Amino acid sequence: MAETHVLFVEDDDVIREATTLALERDGFVVTAMPDGLSGLESFRANRPDIALLDVMVPGMDGVSLCRRIRDESTVPVIMLSARADSIDVVLGLEAGADDYVTKPFDGSVLVARIRAVLRRFDHSGGPQNGGPGAADNGSDAERGVLSFGDLEVDTEGMEVRRAGAAVALTPTEMRLLLEFSSAPGTVLSRDRLLERVWDYDWGGDTRVVDVHVQRLRTKIGQDRIETVRGFGYKLKA
Repeated sequence: MAETHVLFVEDDDVIREATTLALERDGFVVTAMPDGLSGLESFRANRPDIALLDVMVPGMDGVSLCRRIRDESTVPVIMLSARADSIDVVLGLEAGADDYVTKPFDGSVLVARIRAVLRRFDHSGGPQNGGPGAADNGSDAERGVLSFGDLEVDTEGMEVRRAGAAVALTPTEMRLLLEFSSAPGTVLSRDRLLERVWDYDWGGDTRVVDVHVQRLRTKIGQDRIETVRGFGYKLKA
């Protein structure tokens, strides 16, 4: 199995060195950078498998770095924040991060979250690039294409089209849409989505779900996913 390359951007020398050693002990290859600008240069030069970005780093903060990475790639991104209730958590998720971990963190927890994000990426068929669809032979159902009005979800080719135009989704967004499209009209709770999409087997922060649903809405249509207050969300059949 190929080694997983992690880009780690953290300005605190002690945290950067200790976390790098912990990740390397678990078999990861780590490139650690002390600021956002060097992190962006390293990302472009090395194209890592996943990026760990501290929110508060000099030169270019982690949220801005996440946006720059997301403009160029669907590589998984995990934000690191010192406060669980910080607005930086939401800003990072809105910038395109797939998940976040609160500092101080246990090394085993960080590794588990990294592996969970990587599993989502692998199970979504890799980056979702909005490329051409499958060959036009057989029915849509036979090709694994689900239609919801002008929205088409190719569950085999991992591609999405809206009114015939390709829609580029991150792997996490694709997993979320697949979960909704597998049960159209059914209300899915935030806890269920955390378990099925984020691989959480314990109660996590539902802000992760809310922000990703909003991001998905901006791409497939604001009225496509309905909020059912007090219960969760559902995809309009």
